[in-house]
Amino acid sequence: MNIALIGSGGREHSLCVKLKESKQINQIFCIPGNPGTANIAQNLKIDFLNFNSLLANLKYHKVKLVIVGPEEPLVKGIVNFLEKNKIKVFGPTKFAAKLEGSKAFMKSICKENNIPTAKFKICKNITDLKKSMKNFTLPVVVKADGLAAGKGVFICKTKNKILKISNEIFNGKFKSSKKVVLEEFLIGDEASYFLAVDKKGFVPLGTAQDHKKVYEKEKGPNTGGMGAYSPAPIINRSLEKKIINKIVKPTLNALKKKREYFRGFLYVGLMIKDNEPYLIEYNVRMGDPECQVIMPRLKTDLFKIINYCLKDKLKNLRISWKKYKCMTIVLCSKGYPGKYKNHKIIKLNKIRKKKNLFIIHAGTKKQNNKILSAGGRVLNVVVTGQNFFNIRKNILSVLQKINWQDGFYRKDIGWRVINKR
Repeated sequence: MNIALIGSGGREHSLCVKLKESKQINQIFCIPGNPGTANIAQNLKIDFLNFNSLLANLKYHKVKLVIVGPEEPLVKGIVNFLEKNKIKVFGPTKFAAKLEGSKAFMKSICKENNIPTAKFKICKNITDLKKSMKNFTLPVVVKADGLAAGKGVFICKTKNKILKISNEIFNGKFKSSKKVVLEEFLIGDEASYFLAVDKKGFVPLGTAQDHKKVYEKEKGPNTGGMGAYSPAPIINRSLEKKIINKIVKPTLNALKKKREYFRGFLYVGLMIKDNEPYLIEYNVRMGDPECQVIMPRLKTDLFKIINYCLKDKLKNLRISWKKYKCMTIVLCSKGYPGKYKNHKIIKLNKIRKKKNLFIIHAGTKKQNNKILSAGGRVLNVVVTGQNFFNIRKNILSVLQKINWQDGFYRKDIGWRVINKR
């Protein structure tokens, strides 16, 4: 079977590496892909948001299945479009994708179904916001309602900052957002729980913890993720049951009540406080960089999981895991998440291939046989092993060999688990 993988980041490269292991796949087309996927699949330079052009190319290359990596095409209805045109596609419908595409929608689902989450208020304008502020104590979390590439969440310690950030959102800082969600600031440990979901059930797909803050010791602005590790020790079996019974099942049942359903990867973003889970956010796809640390640990054929999902038979599937742990550190362009320069040469020739090492491309391009930077988050160095301390040590050694003068990275990824050794 020929399949297509939509996206160009580290998540998609990581998915491509795992899908390449399957004996059931003839050819993988990555749309548009990156220099990393080009080594193991065929990249197609197509604008995947131009659905008609995408469809024509899928038919030309005899693609039977499309796997959607990023959130934007899902929120814009790519699944509905492809299904209407008789092409199998793995991912949620436009309606179900609102779980990520609209924080206001997600919070409303929580309120209607008693799903534990931080106290919140949805604000449509500045007048509404000023009234709502009186019901919160500082600090307050301000969120843009729509997609914001991981940059739409702000922890505000003063009322002036709340007003400033909210005004920017109302005035179009993020094109997808016309509303602001004010949210209570919860203190606890963040963790991510992943599932594959179909119309009749779901299977867990691992746990991870990532580091959103740009600087060490969790300082600076939020990013799309500076590093991650899996599994997340904080999610034990007792807590997992709570996550499923208090959060996952009520959400999926809420969609069914609306005569809708969810199919695809579901990322449950959590705050753990006193061994109780609170829903912070949903993502309707694999996380990035969490995907990069979950895929290497997965023993079961990913293509098999996707096939079971498309046939609504996930309940009959048993997932197997490799016995080791995994971590990634993200190599970023200097200046990220603010302004940074692209087209900077990165040399990877000093890195020897190893079974437990993956160099995952996130924001790169190839020009004249040279790898150049093409984004804020440029590479993921991923290593597997038996303990996080040694894994991180190996990653830092690789990053030192790359020695990219135009980039930076955090050296304390995994501090929560390493400091507690």
